[in-house]
Amino acid sequence: MRGHRIRARATGRPVYHGAPMRRLVLPALLVVAGAVLLGGSAQAGESVTYCNSTQLTGTFAVVPGSAGAGNIVYALTMRNHSPQACTVTGLPQVTLVSLHGKALPTHVVAAAPNQLTAALITLPHGASARATARFSPDVPGKGEQHRGACEPAAHALAVNDPGGGITGVRVQPPTPVCEHGRLQFKAYSRVR
Repeated sequence: MRGHRIRARATGRPVYHGAPMRRLVLPALLVVAGAVLLGGSAQAGESVTYCNSTQLTGTFAVVPGSAGAGNIVYALTMRNHSPQACTVTGLPQVTLVSLHGKALPTHVVAAAPNQLTAALITLPHGASARATARFSPDVPGKGEQHRGACEPAAHALAVNDPGGGITGVRVQPPTPVCEHGRLQFKAYSRVR
């Protein structure tokens, strides 16, 4: 991801284009477990189509009232705008991006290590999944500068889509992410 730049689509949204969508067949146990967690009706041996960059749009925006004790929470919301259903799961894999399209230090960790339960989140047309990230925008970590911003401000987030490609989303509002880009993410869940 280093050195790559986000290209703007005609719609003005930044996005990387990646490999074509791929279909993956999960082991029967995982599919059945995912169906139980989601309340869905997946059958053993059913294939799962993971979302790719041609299917998703998103935002990474501050959660109002979340700032406190040197931390803030932003919500990553990914929406399926394609006519076909697709699936996301687990922690988002992302890279923070500067105003000029340069990759910034990024380190994604689980918000609750050893307690993560990743469910298969199937998104029909128009549905969204959400994952929140807690981070410090102003408390420097070890080795970061203590005057001014700890890191350059992130203006976009490059989201590695599970089905291939990278979707660029705006960071609203732009913010530095201290501790060398440490984002404590919760797993995706369905937006109700």
